Amino acid sequence: MFPFLEDIVIFEYLGQIVDILLVTFVIYKLIMIIRGTRAVQLVKGITVVLAVWFISRLFGLRTLEFIMTQTVTYGVLAVIIIFQPELRRALEQLGRGRFFSGRSAPQEEVNQRSVEAIIKASTYMGKRRIGALMSIERETGMTDYVETGIQMNANLTSELLINTFIPNTPLHDGAVIIKDNRILAAGCYLPLSENPFISKELGTRHRAALGVSEVTDCLTVIVSEETGSISLTKNGELHRDIDEEKLRDLLNDELEKSAPTQSSRWQWGGKKNG
Repeated sequence: MFPFLEDIVIFEYLGQIVDILLVTFVIYKLIMIIRGTRAVQLVKGITVVLAVWFISRLFGLRTLEFIMTQTVTYGVLAVIIIFQPELRRALEQLGRGRFFSGRSAPQEEVNQRSVEAIIKASTYMGKRRIGALMSIERETGMTDYVETGIQMNANLTSELLINTFIPNTPLHDGAVIIKDNRILAAGCYLPLSENPFISKELGTRHRAALGVSEVTDCLTVIVSEETGSISLTKNGELHRDIDEEKLRDLLNDELEKSAPTQSSRWQWGGKKNG
């Protein structure tokens, strides 16, 4: 009887659909920004807190509900403080007009050529007792440590790794951070392990490698300047004095385990890397 009323209802439905799509897209872009950073672990913690708060309300657990309510109430300020680097990065991208731009998916796995480049460089430097520290970023982001060094964003090659750690050059101190077959930065500062049971004969490089492995899931290859021996750290563990084949096996095994499958990724306008 009143066809214009039907048009209004249709426009309302369309508006709701557009609203949902926009919110979904913004949430997706936020996830893309924090993905691969330490903020992911904090998001998991917040999810647990919210789940406990919901369950306490559902079952009438008054004391637990009160504690969770206070946590949620004052947690907003804590989130702003904790997520300050990620929020700053998001605002910077928004200011550059990159917030809504497509982002290509990271490479699925570190290919054999890159592993061989790391092994070749480590072997070369070990024979000549050139100290080196090379961290391979995996799921946990290392942006905070990348920002302490000199940005490189260069293709990963054994020659470049060797040249970087030549003694008395500007970048030979500190760590090289590698991600997706690229050297992100050199001369980076890594956190030293505070484990009191570390052998006294280990130097700063080994302590830094252990320290960063305790707070991230990265793999770090160390070449000792004193002995020329090669070591690798992962998850707070130190594999000392390993040969070329053992290093190859460790790198291949760990990187293969951490490589995401193509089916588990969203492909919204991103290019598939080969």
